[in-house]
Amino acid sequence: MTSALRATRFSILDRSRVRQGQGHPEALRDTVEFARLAEQWGYHRFWVSEHHSVPGVAGSAPTVLAAAVAAATERIRVGTGGVMLPNHQPLVVAEQFGVLESLYPGRIDMGLGRSVGFTDGVRRALGHTKDDAEDFDAQLTALLEYFANGRQGVHAWPAEGLRVPAFLLATGSGAQRAARFGLPLVISPFGGEDAMVEAINQYRTTFRPGTSESSPYVIVSTSVVIADSEEQSRRLLMPEAWSAAYSRTKGEFPELIPPEQIDRIPMTERQRSIFEESMRGHIHGTEDTVLPELEKLITRTKADEILVHTSTYDRAARLESHRRLAAAVIERIAVPG
Repeated sequence: MTSALRATRFSILDRSRVRQGQGHPEALRDTVEFARLAEQWGYHRFWVSEHHSVPGVAGSAPTVLAAAVAAATERIRVGTGGVMLPNHQPLVVAEQFGVLESLYPGRIDMGLGRSVGFTDGVRRALGHTKDDAEDFDAQLTALLEYFANGRQGVHAWPAEGLRVPAFLLATGSGAQRAARFGLPLVISPFGGEDAMVEAINQYRTTFRPGTSESSPYVIVSTSVVIADSEEQSRRLLMPEAWSAAYSRTKGEFPELIPPEQIDRIPMTERQRSIFEESMRGHIHGTEDTVLPELEKLITRTKADEILVHTSTYDRAARLESHRRLAAAVIERIAVPG
């Protein structure tokens, strides 16, 4: 293993994706079982996400699901990637994470984002509009104040005085915001790797410590798939790529379906374009091809941590991919118990 890989932490983000023929309860139970395995394999963190009214994603209440994950594990850090702060009152978010940290001390992460819903209908149901995301700085300030010593005479028990690490998911101006607040940055190459590297460099250059102990910390979130061949790994990426193409043309993010079924779908020209675009930008193949690509990404971004997010129809193949990745890049595999 190279020094770059050896010095980097590896973690997992799971969105509780629903597969064809599977119900939402089963997808959530899969997430909890996945976390148990991730702990055994030696991953550093296991995060869950927030999506509302999305048929293909069961993870709608991240702090509730994080509690179930923390209860089922013993050592791995557990958190959210992330709680969408515009959807919630900062007081309630502080209280929820205060409860989590009180029950599972030293293991809870508070990953925060600023998305306000997939459709206008969802935003209305949440009582918000797109404009609410513009108040994110004020919401974040309020949230952090509740952990410090309360806000305007209101106390977010049991959060007050607890140290729950906050992480900012970078979308738009997220990297500059993370630097301004002195918080760790979670970023993905969604707009291209060059843009991501530029944002990371600016984050490190402009970082203002939130406390005397804080310093820049970069988590790069990316999709990684390991299989027995390049073609097998590519086919494992197809279900998520088709979901992206369908959602952007139909307005609904569907459940995952097998690659064989996707082969028979008569895609429109736009769907084919989105599908092919969504198939690019992943790190996939065998260990012999994946490890050099990971090393290049880490060297270029100087990432402190890699947050792996991978969805596919074949649950067993996804678990095996994560197990093989851990065996290849994590020096000591944790022993249960």
